[in-house]
Amino acid sequence: MAKGRIFSPEVRDRRDPETGLAFRQLTDGPDDSHHLYFTNPGWYDGGRRLLFVSTRDGSTNLFGMEIESGAFTQLTDEQRVTDELLFTCLNPMRPEAYFWRKGSLVALDLETLDERSLYETPDGYANNILTVTCDGAQVCIGIYEDLQSRFDVDLLKGYVGFEDYWAAMPRSVIITVNTGTGEAREVFSENYWVGHVSASPTVPHILTYCHEGPWDKVDNRIWGLDLRNGRNWPIYPRKGEESVGHEYWMQDGVTVGFHGTEKDGPAFTGAVRYDDTDLEVFPFPRHFTHIHSNDLNLATGDGTNWDPMLYVWTFESGQEAKPVAVLRHGCSASVQARHVHPRFNPDSSRIVFVSDDTGVGNIYDVSVANIRATGLLDPEKA
Repeated sequence: MAKGRIFSPEVRDRRDPETGLAFRQLTDGPDDSHHLYFTNPGWYDGGRRLLFVSTRDGSTNLFGMEIESGAFTQLTDEQRVTDELLFTCLNPMRPEAYFWRKGSLVALDLETLDERSLYETPDGYANNILTVTCDGAQVCIGIYEDLQSRFDVDLLKGYVGFEDYWAAMPRSVIITVNTGTGEAREVFSENYWVGHVSASPTVPHILTYCHEGPWDKVDNRIWGLDLRNGRNWPIYPRKGEESVGHEYWMQDGVTVGFHGTEKDGPAFTGAVRYDDTDLEVFPFPRHFTHIHSNDLNLATGDGTNWDPMLYVWTFESGQEAKPVAVLRHGCSASVQARHVHPRFNPDSSRIVFVSDDTGVGNIYDVSVANIRATGLLDPEKA
């Protein structure tokens, strides 16, 4: 295979046998396909195309799909199977994507498919999820000490070494890389395992990151960082023995969503400004794996492995959320490439997610209009 190759649509229309909901299977590859990590939107070209990752003919590459037709184009020419492309992100201001290639940060022009090398991960460090500031000027990177020589590590396949990494308190660094010049600047560092660096979609100098590790053991999960001066602060400081995580930005760029559980089991979702004000917490009837919303109107989430359903719900201030099962995704979530990771597109008209119910991971999407048409959501509230 080579970059620029065009693939015929693999789209299959599906219908959930329990709810009757019509949805689409977008890929039908011989190996795993998945969209970007759920905190990174993958839509580009005015929302007409979706950037995704797929392993075909023994290599993992980036592809761009025309959402309406389902036809897609190979965008990279990697000659390996790799998990690194999961961390890819898009520039919100121009048709450019950024991905890791064996520790090198590469900028990819999505129109010409030309590539530029921007940054090299220092020896002795591992890299993680990429994110771009809302002005398109900086790629933000979180790196941390590579401890694979000290204990077994395979974080994307079964979380092997996850608790050991947290306990080791590796040195972690947050770096900005200029998307034009490649100039790199160290903004923040500490001896704690840092992950999930995520730039605000509207405030160019603000990002969130997390203290990675077991949610019930980290000092605090969600943190804010000011790129202008390196100032950091806790967001939603941990209360008692709560477990909180999977934070994400809502589209206003000031509200951070999250979910969690109390020690004795009750679950909740929440929303808070990045300056840790205007907190709203919504009791939740069950534990979820990931949730996403563009605002506090409509949200989606995937059930756990013992409840493999895709859910949608609305928020009402002070009220318990009432998730409605709209289809059975049937995903094993056995490795990161097969996590459901549901998320809305920018105008909240579609939900994209992953399932391996066919035996390998494939990408699916469902129209919110179709969900409403089933009557599963109360039209008075949805």
